[in-house]
Amino acid sequence: MNPLKHVAIIMDGNGRWGLKYKKSRNEGHRAGLNTVEKIIKQSIKSNIKFLTLYAFSTENWKRPKSEVSFLFKLLENFLQNKIDDLHNQNIKLKIIGIKNFSKKINRLLNYSEKKTFRNNGLQVNLALNYGSKSEIISAFKSIYKKNEKISEKTISSHLQTKNIPDPDILIRTGNTKRLSNFLLWQVAYTEIFFEKKLWPSFSKADYNKIINKYKKIKRNYGNI
Repeated sequence: MNPLKHVAIIMDGNGRWGLKYKKSRNEGHRAGLNTVEKIIKQSIKSNIKFLTLYAFSTENWKRPKSEVSFLFKLLENFLQNKIDDLHNQNIKLKIIGIKNFSKKINRLLNYSEKKTFRNNGLQVNLALNYGSKSEIISAFKSIYKKNEKISEKTISSHLQTKNIPDPDILIRTGNTKRLSNFLLWQVAYTEIFFEKKLWPSFSKADYNKIINKYKKIKRNYGNI
């Protein structure tokens, strides 16, 4: 049975769910937050140590300003109302991506990371303003600046996910089969599961089904 330390998720389909059921993309994003909380709780029950959630990509800035503003208002409210609860559950919050937001959002993100820094339960890595290509370019620039020898180990040590094991599982909801510039270096040997359900409809049962399927996979890493 395969050990499971790290699950990464592309939470796709909020907007489509909102239009289908509520006639509003924003309501889909709101519903998606409920799924986030369910999956966090289930990850704890499953003894998973790392959960990486793709919340906002570098490409998502292309969306309508009203939708982007709503997304960050949701994030602001979530941090203000839920960070104490996450802390009490021994959850550590880490942000990967470039913190190029409003002063208020940046302050909340830094506060949340600092408050939960010493927690040693589930670590939730929230990918915000994150793009894997720019992350890899930044890693190479840092290696060049320090005149270090290029190797897989060196590159990994300069990524924002340093000290975090590569994902064992990558789940993408929303019936779309692509990686969308997410953890391109880190998922070289990750087991990828594409889920038809839109993110707000993704349930604990769906999550457990994927986990159980993963545990039965024979992982060869290029071997026989």
